[in-house]
Amino acid sequence: MTNPAASRHPVCPARQYGQVHPEDQSRPPHRAAASQGARGERPATGSPARPDYSGAGHLAGSRGPTAADRARRAAAAGRRAAVLPGRAAGRAVRVARRASHSSGAGESGLARLLELNAFNAAGDAALAVSLAGTLFFAVPSEQARGQIALFLGVTMLPFAVVAPLIGPFLDKFSRGRRWSIGATFAVRAFGCWALAGAVANQSPWMFPAALTCLIASKAYGVTRAATVPRLLPGALTLVKANSRMSIASIAGAAVGGPIATVASLFGSEWSLRFAAMVYIGGTVLAILLPSRVDSSEGEEQVEIRDVTNTRPRGIAIDPIVITALRCNAGLRVLSGFLTMFMAFLLREEPIEGWEDRRNLLLGLVIGSVGVGSMVGTAIGSILKERKPESIVLIVLMADAAAAVYAALFFGLVPAMVLALVAGLSQQLGKLSLDALIQREVPERVRTSVFARSETLLQLSWVIGGFVGVVMPLIARLGLVVIAILLVTWLVIVLRGLAVSRRAAERRARIA
Repeated sequence: MTNPAASRHPVCPARQYGQVHPEDQSRPPHRAAASQGARGERPATGSPARPDYSGAGHLAGSRGPTAADRARRAAAAGRRAAVLPGRAAGRAVRVARRASHSSGAGESGLARLLELNAFNAAGDAALAVSLAGTLFFAVPSEQARGQIALFLGVTMLPFAVVAPLIGPFLDKFSRGRRWSIGATFAVRAFGCWALAGAVANQSPWMFPAALTCLIASKAYGVTRAATVPRLLPGALTLVKANSRMSIASIAGAAVGGPIATVASLFGSEWSLRFAAMVYIGGTVLAILLPSRVDSSEGEEQVEIRDVTNTRPRGIAIDPIVITALRCNAGLRVLSGFLTMFMAFLLREEPIEGWEDRRNLLLGLVIGSVGVGSMVGTAIGSILKERKPESIVLIVLMADAAAAVYAALFFGLVPAMVLALVAGLSQQLGKLSLDALIQREVPERVRTSVFARSETLLQLSWVIGGFVGVVMPLIARLGLVVIAILLVTWLVIVLRGLAVSRRAAERRARIA
């Protein structure tokens, strides 16, 4: 029995076998497809039909997707999963770039210095991960402590004394400061590469290479100090610029640290090589900094005694700035002490119950410093410039109180509290010092004062580290000593502040 519809509209043999009918050649493609669809025909596209995942195939008696179909779907899902993190990372980079270039930072060149600071933090984080598995844990403690004390005493102290003379000397040369910043990266790149070979071969050159990297890291802080004010856009204050520097450091460390940790699983030499590559990138960025970095036009230089003595000799610096600098010096002493003392103490004399988890113990205590630093950055952005002269005194008191608490009740929680308070106080103290320099120091000497203050802070860290290295590995003894030092220093700072206020009142009455 024949179908009436089929008899009224017979199918052309050309259409029946997938060929193009002459009538369809003159029609637009979509009209031709519509006409074929109206006749119940499948367009001849030359490609196989897609698998039916809608479930209709089950109604027609099929068995659903085949193994090949499932494999194709899994591959497509894998590609999407691989693309999403890349898109997220790209979006994060774009957001960070817009933030770093805002408020005129892109035009002034400060954005490039922020990127350079992120490279510095990433490299330092990778170096710290590497040293945690080599310098502190791969050799006997007495040998390590002796070597570190020797190099801190012989190399760092003379450098800190000579550093104030380097800045004015470099300002006389074109590209001098850019090359000096780049040199701190290049030295660390060479030191990390040499250290990787020394670690692999257990060479005695391991300590000189490691300490060279640490010295260059501190030198970067000094050379960068005079760079920030020179690239400061009009819409930003020194405090906000240094807050961005801190955020860039946190971001760089957050990226560099995990990568170095993964690389260290294959051996500490690989994380060191990764650090070397990061420092090489930083060397290139340093040389490409704007030419304003080398310009000292309109600036005047100050002497170290001008930023350490409340009695005016050369250029008078407000006593409150000197008080803030003294408070920050005490904060840096504690930071250097904790870095060196805890690294050896928790290795040789771990807290009770943590004898089999010494690496985790050290990570918890030292990591608390980083957490405190991040919290301090966040609080500093909220407080902004609200009474920085009071904040520096409060954080020094908090450091002294935390040190006393840890000395009296030493344990995991007191140690972490001390580390957390130390990181938070150091960050808040530095932001407050920057605010006071921005507010109280004349613009013509602001760059020089900022550089000199950074030099003194680096020297304070070295002194604290030296005390931590030579101190016997007795927890309560070491913490009692640093607590006494901090309390004594707090009394000296308060006494000096009182003397300077009385002198200011006398000068006001005379005037």
